[in-house]
Amino acid sequence: MSQESTAAFLSARDFLLRHREDYLAACRGFQWPRFTSFNWAIDHFDAMAGDNNRLALWLTSPGGEETKITFAEMSRRSNRAANYLRGLGVARGDRILLMIGNDAPLWECMLAAMKLGAVIVPASTLLTPADLADRFARGKIRHVITTAEQAPKFQEMSGGYTRVLVDRPEPGWQFYREADGASDHFLPDAETKATDPLFLYFTSGTTAKPKLVLHTHQTYPVGHLSTMYWIGLRPGDVHLNISSPGWAKHAWSCVFAPWNAGATVFMFNQTRFNATQLLDALATHPVTTFCAPPTVWRMLVQEDLSKWRVRLAEAVSAGEPLNPEVIDTVRKSGSITIRDGYGQTETSAQIANSPGQEIRPGLMGRPLPGFDVRLVDADGVEQVEGEICLSHRAQPAGLMVGYMTDDGTVRGHATDYYRTGDIARRDPDGYLEYVGRADDVFKSSGYRISPFELESALIEHDAVAEAAVVPSPDPTRSTVPKAYITVSTGFSADRETALSIFRSLRKSLAPYKRVRRLEFAELPKTISGKIRRVELRQKEAAARAEDRRGQSEYWEEDFPELAVSREAAT
Repeated sequence: MSQESTAAFLSARDFLLRHREDYLAACRGFQWPRFTSFNWAIDHFDAMAGDNNRLALWLTSPGGEETKITFAEMSRRSNRAANYLRGLGVARGDRILLMIGNDAPLWECMLAAMKLGAVIVPASTLLTPADLADRFARGKIRHVITTAEQAPKFQEMSGGYTRVLVDRPEPGWQFYREADGASDHFLPDAETKATDPLFLYFTSGTTAKPKLVLHTHQTYPVGHLSTMYWIGLRPGDVHLNISSPGWAKHAWSCVFAPWNAGATVFMFNQTRFNATQLLDALATHPVTTFCAPPTVWRMLVQEDLSKWRVRLAEAVSAGEPLNPEVIDTVRKSGSITIRDGYGQTETSAQIANSPGQEIRPGLMGRPLPGFDVRLVDADGVEQVEGEICLSHRAQPAGLMVGYMTDDGTVRGHATDYYRTGDIARRDPDGYLEYVGRADDVFKSSGYRISPFELESALIEHDAVAEAAVVPSPDPTRSTVPKAYITVSTGFSADRETALSIFRSLRKSLAPYKRVRRLEFAELPKTISGKIRRVELRQKEAAARAEDRRGQSEYWEEDFPELAVSREAAT
């Protein structure tokens, strides 16, 4: 353990805590702590855990089952897990695919991997075998930790990778509970450099396949001091974040932001989302801070919120812009004002409405301490409205190292700016208004959707000659993916073909990124032959505004034989 690293980290954290509601002072005085060596799990978490008997993790469910783990016990558990995994051959630099639900082993294994110096590859339980095959090939996976329910997805994965199940023993798999017999004292085999890789995220982008985002022991654990500041977390808070494991937002607000502050991570595990159950949990448990994506907030305001008395001091939203009407509805039901925040898988929270500041409806806030945010045009010239960019001169800790290429090299930042791909407008007081994407990537229910990935899946169907995917406005999910399709010769633009395409997509795509609507049509193109997606976006927005469908348009819910579950749809 490096006492110097611990002291530097706590000094930066405590500065933000002291200026929690003084935005200008926080921005003027905050400096990112810089390290040569730093291992957050050892230098911060274990140092904080010690004899700390406050709750680090509190898991509960609608049925009343509970798991409570103190900081001290979580430190010991993760030490046992680290020693156990080391015994299975997990070494510094190895890639571990972690595919577990919101159960205690998830947090234990994340801390254990950090302590070992291994690289965590978070994976959603929604992933298909095809998704996993891509992660194995490009992510160079050496070890898998998952559940018995997910194990069949790995049957086709070849190679000598380590297989561990956390819930029950199965032939051909190691059983994680054997870690209980390992020593709860852990000694690292070497010093962890702050620049050593820690997370490798697969995220949708402007390519057919997900991009590989590389974070280090500096960029995510330290970078999320900004996320802690945005949420307003303090020591002793009980924080509930609605997020599924495998996504960056889970690490943001279910690991680093709360544990940076010394707060309790609270999880309410539902098999399927139920707004009434969630509100009951908020009313019956001492949750003080709450984060949810706009999709969840839009479902919550369908209920009569005045029926529940909650103890929330802070409420935030992230993933996509939240409707001002929703913010207003929640404010009128009590004293809580939802505060928007903005960031990406590639970064920690960059822009937000921080505690104690004026909230301007429809605006996503101001740059957070430590981030130099510029709005620039294609030539790098600053504008009142332009692409959200981060200046490298400020050296923000919460910015990824770069994108990892298929050959294992890292494509770093070649210009003065990291370009987010999002467009914003700045008002005279420095508040930013989200305008939209600079490219064609969009979000649905908080998930980042790459049209190129969906179009690649569509054209694998024999009936699809060409396809273009755009966001289709939806009252609950903000947008859903819609495909405009030109059919191949010999196929008809009819119900039977639409059903066949929907069925094909169900086999090849995870539920969160499936096309929900399709329309057979000729695609508008430029003289050079490029598809004019902007024209399709405008057409779709106009159609939804007038609540009309195209002549050859089909929605997934038109087909009872597909039996769309509410869970998949939301």
